[in-house]
Amino acid sequence: MISSPLIYLFVLALVATFFSLLEQKTKFKIFKFVPAVVMIYAASMTLAGMGVFEQNEPINEIYKNTKKNLLPAMLFLMLLQVDFRHFFKLGRSLLVSYVLAVLSLAFAFVVVSLVFNFNQDMASAFGALAGSWMGGTANMIAVGSALNVSDVAFGFALIVDSVNYTIWVMFLLFLVPFASYFNKFTSSQQSTAYLAEIGCACNIGAKRYWLFVFLSVGVAFFVNTIAYKFQILNYTTTTVIIATIFGILGSFTKLKNINGSSEVATTMLYILIALIGSHAIFDSFRDVGYYVFAGFMILVVHATIMVMGAKIFKLDLFSIAIASLSNIGGVASAPILAATYNKALVSVGVLMAIMGYIIGTFGGLVVGNILIGIAK
Repeated sequence: MISSPLIYLFVLALVATFFSLLEQKTKFKIFKFVPAVVMIYAASMTLAGMGVFEQNEPINEIYKNTKKNLLPAMLFLMLLQVDFRHFFKLGRSLLVSYVLAVLSLAFAFVVVSLVFNFNQDMASAFGALAGSWMGGTANMIAVGSALNVSDVAFGFALIVDSVNYTIWVMFLLFLVPFASYFNKFTSSQQSTAYLAEIGCACNIGAKRYWLFVFLSVGVAFFVNTIAYKFQILNYTTTTVIIATIFGILGSFTKLKNINGSSEVATTMLYILIALIGSHAIFDSFRDVGYYVFAGFMILVVHATIMVMGAKIFKLDLFSIAIASLSNIGGVASAPILAATYNKALVSVGVLMAIMGYIIGTFGGLVVGNILIGIAK
């Protein structure tokens, strides 16, 4: 049994590194269906369930402090990639589709929560899921922390995210050959030829990692200092909002042009996932099917609204599909779907997905608080 907080962190970092490298360096097909973040969570959760980590005060303290500082640091770095100028050049069809995707997802979460009569625990878990489906896993952690989602409920939300996301990606890829029929149905005249010229703000490379490490740690320290004195709703919500604001402001500076922020942020994300998993000890998985089915129904409502909106606004299939997946799938999958239509459109998928880093946190917090407010 591990009782040292430093060894505890080392083991979690080792778990995160192992699955991250396994995903990057191998061609195992399992990673197409079960991403590294889920495996990291499952591995650390298994170690915790086996009693490898002693639940003593030093370990609990380093868990809280590490999570408290990594969260704002990660959010800050993630948002440096955003470029508003390019986003607003996307054109009417894509912009309308993106707004429609965000609003339809928010509406779907509320409707399904009423139908399934969510309790407080399930409501907060789906609030975190809303953060993911409007942004990404980083937003899921941010919203989940702000809503005080239990580690077990977060685990259920992560399973729902993984299972339904996989189904959704396969479904949208299946629809690609039917684009012409769908566009005829909606009377869409949208052309995507001009979109190939749109660039992406994200510049991924292997330079200046230490700059981003020190900068993000400094931002985290400053954010936590402010949060101690001025709180919005609660401490974690305050740190999430302030870190998001700093990240947005940073995206207007030359920092967004320096390579490395994405890699450092992803490393922090994986460690955060391992941390949360290390405190999730499941008594039973009997409710997971209920969670997954509720998540599937959210997608059904979302899809219905997207098709209706496409008919009303005469939107093409590419626009609504990429808008939907940029929210639900994020940077990992939106470019893949875009490439199936035209390889020149990959940057469009990336750009829309990156915008979710902003929308996901605020949208998830709004939806989450609504779900908690109407929960029984």
